[in-house]
Amino acid sequence: MTLPAKGPISSRRAWWTRVPGMVLLLLSLGLQAHATHIVGGEMELQHQTGSAYTLTLNLYFDAINGDPAALDNALSASIFDKATNRRMLDVTLPLVSNTFVSYTNPACTQPSLSTRKLVYTQTITLAADTYTSPAGYYAAVERCCRNLSISNIQNPGAAAQTFYLEFPAVVRSGQSFIDSTPHIFPPLGDYACRGELFYYDFGGQDPDGDSLAYDLVTPLNGHSTAAPTNSKPLASAAPYSTVTWNTGLSAQNQIPGTPPLGIDAHTGRLTVRPTQLGLFVFGVRCSEYRKGVKMGETRRDFQLYVLNCPRNTAPSLQLFTSASPKPYQPGRDTLRLLPGADPCVRLRFTDPDANSQLTVSARPVNYTGAGPAFTTATSGTVRAPGAPDTLTATLCFPACYDTKNKVYLLDLIVADNGCSLPKRDTVRLAFTALPPPNAPPVLTSTFPPADAASSEPVLVRVPLGTVFTATLTGTDADRNPLTLTATGQGFDLASAGMSFTAQNGMGTAFGTFRWQASCPGTQSPTLTVVFRLQETVACGPQPQTRTVRFQVVPSADTVAFLPPNIITPNGDGLNDEFTLPDLPPDFCDVQFAGIRIFSRWGTEVYHSPERSFRWNGIGSAGMYYYLITYTNGRRFKGWLQVMSAAGN
Repeated sequence: MTLPAKGPISSRRAWWTRVPGMVLLLLSLGLQAHATHIVGGEMELQHQTGSAYTLTLNLYFDAINGDPAALDNALSASIFDKATNRRMLDVTLPLVSNTFVSYTNPACTQPSLSTRKLVYTQTITLAADTYTSPAGYYAAVERCCRNLSISNIQNPGAAAQTFYLEFPAVVRSGQSFIDSTPHIFPPLGDYACRGELFYYDFGGQDPDGDSLAYDLVTPLNGHSTAAPTNSKPLASAAPYSTVTWNTGLSAQNQIPGTPPLGIDAHTGRLTVRPTQLGLFVFGVRCSEYRKGVKMGETRRDFQLYVLNCPRNTAPSLQLFTSASPKPYQPGRDTLRLLPGADPCVRLRFTDPDANSQLTVSARPVNYTGAGPAFTTATSGTVRAPGAPDTLTATLCFPACYDTKNKVYLLDLIVADNGCSLPKRDTVRLAFTALPPPNAPPVLTSTFPPADAASSEPVLVRVPLGTVFTATLTGTDADRNPLTLTATGQGFDLASAGMSFTAQNGMGTAFGTFRWQASCPGTQSPTLTVVFRLQETVACGPQPQTRTVRFQVVPSADTVAFLPPNIITPNGDGLNDEFTLPDLPPDFCDVQFAGIRIFSRWGTEVYHSPERSFRWNGIGSAGMYYYLITYTNGRRFKGWLQVMSAAGN
């Protein structure tokens, strides 16, 4: 059986019309599968809030050969303790979504392969006083049956699937422990061509940032059977039986090929060059690890259809630089981008096959961030009526690009529209880039110099109610335009009583910083301001910065506070009363709260909330103790000797 390699879907339909016998051959693979429908699927468990989680089953349904009566409106899931296999919870998962799985290239759609994604989901509660087992838990759904036409397992029409995942306890070391299973790889909608390399990205993403590892596993069969009364039973506890491979096949050789089906343990990328026609089921496990400890796993079973396809010749790509009329030679040449030189490269790409639609793209290999961009169209058709045999494109690097004395690698890729997957040609470009020379500007200021031995910015202390000013000057030897700015870190300058004005210009810039130290400035222990001098030109150097911390301090010295410790209330006008005129002053929200005076036996004899209190004793000499408090909890304690009685 063969399929057209390229061309729009309309031409493909015409091909099927011309060769109807092959349509009948493909469809006949499923005519006997009256009650079969399962292509594969996986489960997910996602934390929502508190003890609420969402349990989801994604079931992939054969939309061509599957029995419509097997499309369930709900399925039952069960959760078990891994250590004991004790049943913890049974839950009904209602069907909430029914969509088609997409092809990588929709033009490659063929009428004997169509898959639906059925999503069953329900919110469940995993209580912290229940799900505490150190061994963790597993969830399972059992359903029969798989496609009758599967080529690599025995008795496929009676084979079932157990959808399975594992997750940890929700409490660890007495603390709440949150984990969500990975959002597993996008589903597969494509077919493979015999003798051609097939690849697909099965890589998942973990909401918790856990590390993921992938391996191939034998699909689980479980306990369900083709009998109508046992096709979708309530899941039983583990262990679950597996499907039985045909002779010569195994978990490491699920789809025969050169190479056979394999998966990258780190990326989840599937590859196979199949050597046999047919429909092949395969199983993938995605395990998640946190700090080297396995948290859980989820499994996906799926199917790959292998067909005979017309020969699809790979496109070819050549790269040209202004340094040579000859094509760039990967591994031998290095493009050196110098100031004033042509920053662009030219690409020529073609395909010997007729009606080939080609697309070029660029993919960084060993660097991230901004890079070159195409300045021309990146796709087109070759070897079609009115179309050229070869296409061209131009890729240009930014004028200020700087590889920091490193060799950057950039893959330039041309892909065709072949079926089932595009074929590609890649040219790996090695390049260095040096920006135009530009001396950085110089920033000076009247702020105190920073302490070279300290990593902290300089601290400027300003008394409450006073004004602090400083000036900044920027100069540039290249006479490029300069801009001075000031930015509060986590606060607005004006809200803290600060202002900054600047006179920017060519080669010079001046700025004035002013601060009226007030109570709003005490909301944080310190206020940090970054002053920045920037060249406002392309290819400008990194801005020059000066970071300064500011702090409001009381306007009076509190270190010299020395309260009296004796009074002589005898009416002579000298030391007749106990007063504290030198108390630390109120400071914004830090206010005097009160004074309390106690006898030597602990009896309170006087109190006052007034800072201007005056106490003349209680009529008898003796030792007394006082406690002064402020609204921020600051306290002063002391003793006082009353030398003679004076009455209240």
